[in-house]
Amino acid sequence: MDPSGTSEVEQPVESEAGADGEAVQFDLFGMPVDAATAMRDGAVKLSRGTSGATGTAAAAVAAGADADAAQQNQQTVEQATAPANASAAPAAATQPERRRQPRATKAPGAGSLWQEDDAAAPANAVPVPGAITAPAPADAPKKRRAREIVAAPPSPELLALAAQLPPQIHLGTSTWSFPGWNGIVYGDEYSNSKLSREGLTAYGAHPLLKTVSIDRSFYQALTVTEYLRYAQQVPEHFRFIVKAPMTITDATVRAERGEPVSMNPCFLNAQMAIDDFVTPCLEGLGAKAGALVFQLSPLPDQMLAQPAVFIERLAEFLMALPKLPDSACYAIEIRDGSLLTPRFIRTLKTAGVRYCVGIHARMPDPLRQAAALALLDGEPAGPLIVRWSLHGGFKYEQAKAKYEPFNQLVDEDPATRASLAELAARYALAGQPVVIAINNKAEGSAPLSCVELARAIIDAYARLAHEHEHEHEHEHEHDDHAPAPSEEDEQPPGSDA
Repeated sequence: MDPSGTSEVEQPVESEAGADGEAVQFDLFGMPVDAATAMRDGAVKLSRGTSGATGTAAAAVAAGADADAAQQNQQTVEQATAPANASAAPAAATQPERRRQPRATKAPGAGSLWQEDDAAAPANAVPVPGAITAPAPADAPKKRRAREIVAAPPSPELLALAAQLPPQIHLGTSTWSFPGWNGIVYGDEYSNSKLSREGLTAYGAHPLLKTVSIDRSFYQALTVTEYLRYAQQVPEHFRFIVKAPMTITDATVRAERGEPVSMNPCFLNAQMAIDDFVTPCLEGLGAKAGALVFQLSPLPDQMLAQPAVFIERLAEFLMALPKLPDSACYAIEIRDGSLLTPRFIRTLKTAGVRYCVGIHARMPDPLRQAAALALLDGEPAGPLIVRWSLHGGFKYEQAKAKYEPFNQLVDEDPATRASLAELAARYALAGQPVVIAINNKAEGSAPLSCVELARAIIDAYARLAHEHEHEHEHEHEHDDHAPAPSEEDEQPPGSDA
């Protein structure tokens, strides 16, 4: 192609006889020299954009336009219209070779193929026939490559609910990386992986969500850096529930589908628990570490057949763990209801370890577990740790299939909710911390379960506080009206004297 943008190039004609028989010379563009001179002097005017690419370039040169701008415009036309096998233009022999510039990619809305960034195209410009134009929509928004995760704006009702909840109560969910929570926790749609990495800041901005259970630590031990990254995303009042790796808490080695294949030699290995779990967790989370939970998977039958032997082994493990700061505690969660015996509870009490109330299809109802807690605590009570994992009568996969994408309550469980609300209110009235994590598979949507549980706790707390107030009033009234016995009146019971 020649510099004029013509795709087919003929050999130049040096001279040709005019009408008067004299030789006529032609310029670079195949035009008589006299005519070209007249064009430069302004005698011949060409309409811009009406003579194709050749006329446009010729007019620019003839009018004395900026050579670089004309060259750039010409190169743009060449790149859009030249065949891949076009031969070199003979004009190249009479002009210095121009180096082609790489094509620049324009941002959407920055101009069409026919516009330069610093010059608008004429209103009457006509593209070269056969050329492909790619104009972008004028109002097309620019996409951000990396979007920050924003929180869903809380409603006034939600803010009021959070303000009424006793401050020592921390409600939250089991993990946080669910795209279905758009509009509930998160203000937009995000992928599971993005929420897993960066979603805790928006999660922690929710007025009610003041804790979360880190469940991925159950499947693989996490590093100090990973724990630190989580801690940096949440406010100071936030508390984490962290599950110990299953290499420590599962008595068996399991296949992909969960069936046991052999005994686990690392089960209840205290040194491994310290190195792989306790130390990195405390170093990374710091004061935001709430409950370090050892969730014991279902035990093999031979261990359940000798509960005393197992409980003794558990006691040795717990006593070997290092002491935690006051802001954190150890907790044991079980999946075998037969272990919930006075011996088991006394072992936890001796070791200073909390019993984690686990709401699960394999476990007794919350009221029976609450009775075990009463045996553990006596006076004063300790922190209340609860993990509401699964709706009764379901397996995990069944509940997941039924409840996804976890954006609504599907199977509400008012009985469990009422039991947990009563427990939480009693511990809060006693001045103890309460940490409750709810799974999506409990009712269908964990954050919505937290909202309903908060309402139930507020009601239970108000009722219990009112009852306690009346009890104290009656005690004072009895003390005020009861006459103080004199020394003469003090006689042994049953004496007639």
